[in-house]
Amino acid sequence: MTKGRFAPSPTGRMHMGNMFCALLSWLSAKSKGGEWLLRIEDIDPGRSREEYARLLMEDLDWLGLEWDGEPVVQSRRSEIYEHYFHQLQQRGLTYPCYCTRADLLATQAPHESDGRVAYKGTCRNLPPQPGRQGATRLLVTDQDIRCSDGHYGEYTVNLARQVGDFIIRRKDGAWAYQLAVVVDDALMGVTEVVRGRDLLLSTPQQMYLGGLLGFPIPHFIHFPLLCNTEGQRLSKRDKSLDMGSLREHLTARQIIGRLAYLAGLTPAPDPVGAKDLLPLFSWEKVPREDVVVEKM
Repeated sequence: MTKGRFAPSPTGRMHMGNMFCALLSWLSAKSKGGEWLLRIEDIDPGRSREEYARLLMEDLDWLGLEWDGEPVVQSRRSEIYEHYFHQLQQRGLTYPCYCTRADLLATQAPHESDGRVAYKGTCRNLPPQPGRQGATRLLVTDQDIRCSDGHYGEYTVNLARQVGDFIIRRKDGAWAYQLAVVVDDALMGVTEVVRGRDLLLSTPQQMYLGGLLGFPIPHFIHFPLLCNTEGQRLSKRDKSLDMGSLREHLTARQIIGRLAYLAGLTPAPDPVGAKDLLPLFSWEKVPREDVVVEKM
């Protein structure tokens, strides 16, 4: 059985980009007769709020996007992450890193659209540094990883050259996204991951880490980003396109209808229910180029 998932971070009210992800991932799983799981990714203690988690579940329910089973909450799973983290440590696959972002930017220019730089292993062979608190990085090998995306097709990434050893635990002790998501997807039985194309480079990292831990690798499907009229991807700063604002003047069917139109599933942004879209859904209809969203 296909098991998809939606894994929002409760750091603000859901916006159109979040809802686009929710709808596409729901349709992809449900059109195959599968399950759609919900995970609250609240491992960033400085930004996550319980109130936002409550609101996003309320918004999903209002939109008619029902999830299966109980939501998984990452902030309650620290002991699980610790278990797999120690496995990697005991195998000599991790090391502490004391570099700041300023240190990284001083040595090279960002080469990814999101400002990412490839880590060059500065701290890999440092002697022990008693009393210093660092982040923990995972050693990567110099190998090409071939990814087969369900929407964008085949691409190859060399982690050593394009990413470098990546962080699995932050300096403040919080769990990094890559470790938590790999462990959770495996233990939740997720077989299909649907998310925005800005996370294409995360796929080979998660395949590599999942392989080290002996986990099955899910099928990854990425979709184009929703952007504002300046070409910037939507964020929680776009208040006019968040659920709090949209629910003041639009019905759930109107919002779903406009999302379906942006996804290429319908010829016009007419009101429609999520379940009505199931017979219409196909990844072949979804555009590959980013989509500009004007006022709703």
